[in-house]
Amino acid sequence: MDLNQLINDCKNNDRKAQEQLYRMYSPKLFAVCLKYSRNYTEAQDNLQDGFLLIFNKIEQFSFKGSFEGWLKRIMINNVLQQYRSQTFLSLVNEDVTEDFEVEVEDDYISMDYLLKIIQELPDRYRLVFNLYVIDGYSHADIAEMLTINIGTSKSNLARARMILKEKIEQHKNEEAKKLPSAK
Repeated sequence: MDLNQLINDCKNNDRKAQEQLYRMYSPKLFAVCLKYSRNYTEAQDNLQDGFLLIFNKIEQFSFKGSFEGWLKRIMINNVLQQYRSQTFLSLVNEDVTEDFEVEVEDDYISMDYLLKIIQELPDRYRLVFNLYVIDGYSHADIAEMLTINIGTSKSNLARARMILKEKIEQHKNEEAKKLPSAK
């Protein structure tokens, strides 16, 4: 079955088509959820909620542009909405505007560790970091999505980078201590 037919079947509430669509896209969309969630369990919940929303909104897909991009956008917006509705997400304006890059050397940092430390970031920093660095949104887009100002987006990104840099440096030092010393 081609993708357009599958989408049309989902628009007609065909449960088998919905299941097939879920099986097709859940791995990629789960990766999106993992980036924006605090842990694996929360990512699973966000994936399920996101697919319910996708099936409720699939009628709005007009076959213009990438279907996968449309799915991803709904999933990201769903996760962001979950955080907006919770009171602990308080985006604060900080005076951290220094912009710097964090270099990751493959010898020291695994992707699992990198994902783990990104998930450990406070919500406001993790969301801005993922939106800007991983998904390529501009600070203006992020400010609109999170209902914050552009300066807050920039400072939250800078703070996230500083925290990640500190954790990476600490990890490098711990790994270096484990290496046998040359005499």
